[in-house]
Amino acid sequence: MAIHCHNTGTLPVARLHEIHDMLTLALDATERPHGYSQSEREARGYVRSALRHTAKLIEGRA
Repeated sequence: MAIHCHNTGTLPVARLHEIHDMLTLALDATERPHGYSQSEREARGYVRSALRHTAKLIEGRA
């Protein structure tokens, strides 16, 4: 049985949750205790932005 989401128009909620989980794992996997290079900070910023946007889609605010 397919799970459809009416708040995004295209992706089922389950898929959005998978994307959210993958982005969270990507941040966790690249976490370091002693700081990041400029390019790493920029990349992590993009991942955090995508994570926020995905959370908004899940909540139906986007």
